Amino acid sequence: MSAIAAKLTPEFLRFLVAGGIAAGANFGSRFAFSSFLDYGFAVFFAYLVGMLVAFLLMRGHVFDANNGPLAPQVMKFIGVNFVAVLQTLVISLVLARWLLRSFGLVDHAEALAHLVGVLVPVVSSYFGHKFFTFR
Repeated sequence: MSAIAAKLTPEFLRFLVAGGIAAGANFGSRFAFSSFLDYGFAVFFAYLVGMLVAFLLMRGHVFDANNGPLAPQVMKFIGVNFVAVLQTLVISLVLARWLLRSFGLVDHAEALAHLVGVLVPVVSSYFGHKFFTFR
């Protein structure tokens, strides 16, 4: 077992699974949104889909916070994810519009950029939710 795997807590593993499901909802819904919205808006609204899925899974299955007051959790969750959506949007746009294209990666640049943008805020979101949202 690697040193990294040995340090992963069951809670963090649940977070990764729940986050993976939410990221899949985010990533998949972006294609639907792209059929009628500009890429930046599609990324934003797809992120909202992912946030809803994430909140429901995090509250009920990762941090066991179903008994906590809903409204403050929702507001804190939105705050933590506002920071993450900015990370996702900036990374997705920079990669898709400039960086990937400068390396000649044009085919599927938006999909690849969005995937990277969704994955980046995993760590900051975990600690934000653990120590702020569901505390």
